[in-house]
Formats: sequence, C-alpha cells, structure tokens
Amino acid sequence: MIVSPKMVAEAEIICQQSIPMLDVKYHICVAQEHNVEVVVSPKSPSPSVPIFGQAVNHSDFIKHSISETPAASFVPNARSGSYTEIGPRVSMDDEHICIDDLGAHLGFVFKYPIRSAFYAVFDGHGGPDAAAFVKRNAMKLFFEDADMLQTYDDTDSFFLEKLEDSHRRAFLRADIALADEQTVSSSCGTTALTALVLGRHLLVANAGDCRAVLCRRGVAVEMSNDHRPSFLPERLRVEEIGGFIDDGYLNGYLSVTRALGDWDLKFPLGAASPLIAEPDVRLAKLTEEDEFLIIGCDGIWDVMSSQVAVSLVRRGLRRHNDPQQCAMELVKEALRLHTSDNLTVIVVCLSPIESIVESCPPQRRRFKACNLTEEARNRLKSLIERN
Repeated sequence: MIVSPKMVAEAEIICQQSIPMLDVKYHICVAQEHNVEVVVSPKSPSPSVPIFGQAVNHSDFIKHSISETPAASFVPNARSGSYTEIGPRVSMDDEHICIDDLGAHLGFVFKYPIRSAFYAVFDGHGGPDAAAFVKRNAMKLFFEDADMLQTYDDTDSFFLEKLEDSHRRAFLRADIALADEQTVSSSCGTTALTALVLGRHLLVANAGDCRAVLCRRGVAVEMSNDHRPSFLPERLRVEEIGGFIDDGYLNGYLSVTRALGDWDLKFPLGAASPLIAEPDVRLAKLTEEDEFLIIGCDGIWDVMSSQVAVSLVRRGLRRHNDPQQCAMELVKEALRLHTSDNLTVIVVCLSPIESIVESCPPQRRRFKACNLTEEARNRLKSLIERN
C-alpha cells in the first residue's frame, strides 16, 4: 500500500479474507490531509470491499443489510442538526424538515414503543414557491397514511412493502397538489428527498438530485441516485418517451429528470412524461455499524464526494459530538470549494459517539528517522555537556 504524505479526508477500509481455519481481518485507518493513493496487490478487492476513496452504492451494502439480523440490543436513537446558506445565489430556494420524534409530532402512540424520525430536503428551482409549499404541507402529503405507522412490525415484510408504496404515492400526491395550487407557477418546481427512521428501518425516497449518504463504519453508502440527464438509466428513460438531452439539460431546460411541480414541462396527468415525480425508494435495516446519515442538496455534492463528506462529519463527531456543527462544517467546506448553489445539509446521528470513536483507535504518531554525521554528533554532545 502506498499512501502520499497528505490527504483530504479520512477513510477506513475493512478487508476480510477467508483462509481455512482462519478469518483474517485487515483494519486500515488513514487520517491525514490531502491526496491519497492506495495500491493493493496482487488480488483485486472482492465486490463487497470498497475501493478507497469511493462511496459504496446501496445495492452493495443495503440489500445485504436487510437480510442481516442486527444486535437485539441496538435501536437507533436519531438526533439531528442542520445548516443552510444562500451561497452565491441571489435567492434561497431550499427548504428542509428535521423531526427527531415523529410520533410526538404527529400526536399518536405506537402499538409498540419504537423510535421514529423524519427528515426532508426540498431544492426549489424557478423560484422558492414549490419547495415552500411542499414543506408547509409535508405532514398532510407524506403522512396521509399515518395510522399505518402505528402498526409497525419490523418482521412483517408485507408492512414494509406497504410503507414503500405509501411514500411513492406521497410524492405523486405532492406533485398533483402543486398542479392544483394557484399560488405556485407551472414553471416552478422542486426536487425532494425524504428519510424516515422507523424502529430499526431507514426508508429513503428521492426524486431529483438531492442525496442521502449513510456512514457504515466509516464507509459512505449512497442511499439515493442523482436523477440527472447524465445518469444513464434516466437518459435512456427520457429518450424512450420522446424527450431529449441538450448540453446536459432535460429538453434543453432542466438539469434534473425527476421533480415535483414544473407542470409546464410535463404532459397531461396520466400520460408518460420525460420529467416525472415518481421517487426511487430504498429500504435498509439499520445495525450498530450505521453511525449517521447525511442528507444534502446538490450544492454540496457538486463539489464534494460522498466519502469525503462522510469522513469530514466523522472527524467532527469525534471532536465535538454535535451534528449541527458538523452540518455547518460541511456547508463551509462546500463554500470553500466554490459551490455555485444554495446549500442545505442535515446530519442525523444514529449510533452513540462511543461506537464511532472505538471503531478507529488512535494511531501512534510516527516520526521520520534521520542520521547525524560523526561531526554533528560530537558538536551535539559538546553542547549538551556544556549545559
């Protein structure tokens, strides 16, 4: 392994290699300041092992986590912090929601005592009205089936399917509500990403280019796809329906392929359209390895990778254990990197800070050895003896 003297972020790489009668676990922690190059030979990493500096897609880790049996004693206790900045834009079109106790906010009691929380980011375009409308009506739009949440059972696969379907319908309901809202222009829209923590489950729904990233023992696990014309599955879907991509913009106008609102770019209700509001929905069963979740608008991800963001937040939590300060530090770093957009970040802690500290023990500082000439040693010895 070759590591350059400095590196921007920290990373942990956990490699497991099975050998007869022996299970060898390599745990590498690197924490410095700038560029890093890691070369591992002779074997290539297995599909389950992340390459350093790369985020892991939800399909590599999350699907596997659903089938895992988490420690019976682990229950995520969500606590969050958020931070926003207008950035270089002339207006602030972002909105967000942080609810650490969803049951208390909705005013109901679960059948069994469980933790529940809800978070969302809405990144408006064509003005702030669409994002503001969705935030203002979020509880009615996204929790029309709130009574269903009270029957939560983490072993009931049918319930989990209904939960996913409920969030898909909520996004479509919000889209139709914007079409009917007279105070919101048909040229105004918003991307939307929601994250629901219910018991041991995390459900993320996304339409647009906001992003949710889960930190799993220091590795960034992306819980959403960026719905942009550059994302091949979205480009193919758009072109199959008759839309086109011009210089990275949908129909030469919009930089995302999914959004709520923007009804002047959509076909009449019921007709297939290049621009859609249907979200991707991802479900994960959380374990003690899941430390925190980052939710951010594209102003963050335009200038920062998921892994760099996870490493920055992880270091911050070790220092001060304050998710709001971590959110602010992410925003300030994006501004330093010259982002050109509004900035909104939510950091949601899922595990106690002790688990984050223990997963990467402090490293002993290493000093570079040096050799002294015979003359230098004699002069040093003479100086010491005189003193």
